[in-house]
Amino acid sequence: MLDIKIKFEEEESLKRQLEDRHDVESERIKRYLAMPDLSRTPGSPINEVVQRILALSDFKGFDVIKVPEIVPADISFDLFDFPVDHPARSKSDTYYVDDKHILRTHTTVMWYYYLQNEDVKRRMAAGEPVGCFSFGKVYRKDEIDRNHMNVFHQIDGWYLTPKDKKIIGLDDLEQALRAIARAVFGADAKLKIFPDTFPYTDPSLQMEVEKNGKWLEVLGSGVVKGSVLEKFGMDSSRWNGWAFGPGIERLAMVSMELPDIRLFWSNDSRVKKQLKLGNKFKEVSKYPQITRDISFVVGKDFIPNDYFDLIRELGGDLVEQVELLDKYENTEKFGPDKISYTYRIIYRSNERTLTVEEIDPIQDKIYKQTSERFGAELR
Repeated sequence: MLDIKIKFEEEESLKRQLEDRHDVESERIKRYLAMPDLSRTPGSPINEVVQRILALSDFKGFDVIKVPEIVPADISFDLFDFPVDHPARSKSDTYYVDDKHILRTHTTVMWYYYLQNEDVKRRMAAGEPVGCFSFGKVYRKDEIDRNHMNVFHQIDGWYLTPKDKKIIGLDDLEQALRAIARAVFGADAKLKIFPDTFPYTDPSLQMEVEKNGKWLEVLGSGVVKGSVLEKFGMDSSRWNGWAFGPGIERLAMVSMELPDIRLFWSNDSRVKKQLKLGNKFKEVSKYPQITRDISFVVGKDFIPNDYFDLIRELGGDLVEQVELLDKYENTEKFGPDKISYTYRIIYRSNERTLTVEEIDPIQDKIYKQTSERFGAELR
C-alpha cells in the first residue's frame, strides 16, 4: 500500500497570491482553507469514519493519496463528464481562486493525480489491479440549514482491474456498499440498495439505511464510465472499475442521529464527548432561537448562494438556518429587471443562550452589507 502526497506547486503559488489579496471572496477562501481537516483530526467522528473504512479487509492493499485543495477547473469538471452548462461549473456553486483554479468540489479529483504516479503506472502496465482512497475537505456554495455547510468532508474510493481478470458489475458495487455500511453502522444495519444515476458512473447504485423507521440515503457507488476512463488515458476496452465518494458528515450524522452539522465543530465538552459513531446523540440543551426577517429588492442577476456566504461570513456558526419566505416580481412596483426576496434568518447556538444584544448588531451588519454588496433596496 502506498501513501501518496501530491505536491502541486501552482497551489502554493496561488495561496501566496491569496495572502496579498483582501477582497471579500479571497478573505472567505482563506478562512475556509485555514479550517481544520476533521478527517485527519483524531477524536473527530469524521476521522473515525475514515479509519473504519480504511481498515476494512475488503479494501486491503488500497493506496491512500492526499491531493491539492486548489485544483484546475478543467481537471475537476471536464475529465468527469460534467456538461458545459452544469451548475457546478458556475461561480454561484463553486469557489474560484482565479479563472482557471477552484477549491476542490470533490475528492474524486484524486483519480487524475493517482494515475500520474509512477509506481501506479508500473503496476498497471504489468496488468495489476489498483485501488485507492482519498479524503479531506471539499468546498461548495450551498444553502444554510442544519444538514449543510459549504465546507465539509468527503472520502473517495475506486478500484480498477483489467477486464481479462474481472468484469466489474452490480455485485461488486453492492459488496463495496455493504462493506462500508458494516464499518459505519454495524453488521445488523437494515439496508436498501437500488439503482441510481451519477455523472461519471453507469450502472450506479444508491444505499439507504433504516433509522427509527425512516430510510435515509447514505452512499452511492457505480461502475466508472468507459468515456471517463478514456479521458484519463486508459483503454476502456481493457480496464474497468467501481467508485464511490460519499460525504463523510452524512454517514456520521446518520450513525449518531446528529441533529445539526455544526456540532462536528463544537468545542463544548458536553457535545464532544458524545461524538462517537453509533452513539445516539442527546441534546445537551435545546437553546432558544432568535429569528430576524429581511426583505429587499434586487436585480434578477442576484445569486442566493452568494448571499448565504455573506450571512455565514457575518453570522458564523450562530446561524442555524436561512429560510426563503417570499419571492416575487412586480413590474409596476419594482421595474422589469427587479425581484423581491424575503428571508428569515434563524439564529441559535448549540452551546449557550443567545441574546438580542448579541444578535441585533450582526443583523444590522447583514442589512448594511445586503445593500452595499448586492445593490439591494431594503424594504
